[in-house]
Amino acid sequence: MGSDDPDGGSRPRPLTGVRVLELAAMGPVSFAAMMFADLGASVVRVDRPMGPAVPEEARSRADVLGRGKVSLGLDLRAKGASDVVLDLVAESEILIEGFRPGVAERLGIGPEPCLTRNPALVYVRLTGYGQDGPMATEVGHDINFIAVSGVLDAVGRKGQKPTPPLNLVGDYGGGAMLAVVGALAAVVEARRSGRGQVVDASMCDGAMLLMSASYAFEPGGPRGTNLLDSGAPFYEVYETADHRHIAVGALLDKFWLALVTTLGLSESDKWRERREADWPFLKRELAAVFATKTQAEWLEEFAGVPACVTPVLRRDELAMYPHHAARNALIQVDGVEAPAPAPRFGSAAPPRPERPPLRGEHTVDVLRGIGYSQSRIEGLLANRTVFRT
Repeated sequence: MGSDDPDGGSRPRPLTGVRVLELAAMGPVSFAAMMFADLGASVVRVDRPMGPAVPEEARSRADVLGRGKVSLGLDLRAKGASDVVLDLVAESEILIEGFRPGVAERLGIGPEPCLTRNPALVYVRLTGYGQDGPMATEVGHDINFIAVSGVLDAVGRKGQKPTPPLNLVGDYGGGAMLAVVGALAAVVEARRSGRGQVVDASMCDGAMLLMSASYAFEPGGPRGTNLLDSGAPFYEVYETADHRHIAVGALLDKFWLALVTTLGLSESDKWRERREADWPFLKRELAAVFATKTQAEWLEEFAGVPACVTPVLRRDELAMYPHHAARNALIQVDGVEAPAPAPRFGSAAPPRPERPPLRGEHTVDVLRGIGYSQSRIEGLLANRTVFRT
């Protein structure tokens, strides 16, 4: 699906022509592969006969992260499975997997045989703790990775225990997104040199990297007392009269002045100077003021005012929010509302990705595409090395 060229022509998405092999695993691997697909790559997802166990209440209504992919059903432990993977590797530019260190090697599809088969392959390994070090083979989830990276300790309010910020920082920010960055950088190098390489994407490393800016400062006070962690009155969330919330991000003096002027609080030096010693007082006063009107009333008060004041929206409100609606920021994925691909390229509307595949839906087509005969495909199906929907 192309996007519009500023000169009026049609341009393909940036990764059109790039072939990606995803060894289906945990969410971050699936998200990274979705990013490749959103950017135009052809993504073959290798699905196991049975997916990872997920509590029934946590199951999604649709495979949102599977959009734009095709699915090959393959039992990686079956006889001949590694040969199928290596044949796919021969046709791929990127492979991404999320096994614990050593698992891919035991399956016969680790970096050595894959790079032997395709020396230009970029082999991306996305794990919690990385490929080496004392914790490399330990189990964990996002909360564990951000805990040991120093991120979790910084998130939360004064006097309260750390608050997990969903699984955005470790799994998706520090993990999947940096895996994509690493893969694309390695592809550029491989196209220049003809040599692929292993990309070791650790969620722990990545989460720590996301904290880089804070390393420019001396460690601050306890969480909830600093500039960006709800300690400052000008970077905080306030409850309104209808028990909704307003986000205030008036970091710069001009934004703060616009805020307190609109609220009728700018006469006192204490408000104009906003000294750190006065932060607790200013927060209490702002909380009392914001509690006097509803969220909608405050939004009307601040319409057009450069004070960095926005509503805290629920997910079910996003599609109707004027800005998101104007940008078509949400799309339907197999009947489920989901964020559209990002970033955008040129002036075109975001692409509308194909629906997520059923596991094994494209097994026969994928195998035919790499030159397998019908008799060979039937043999693999008969001995259950591969399966189809």
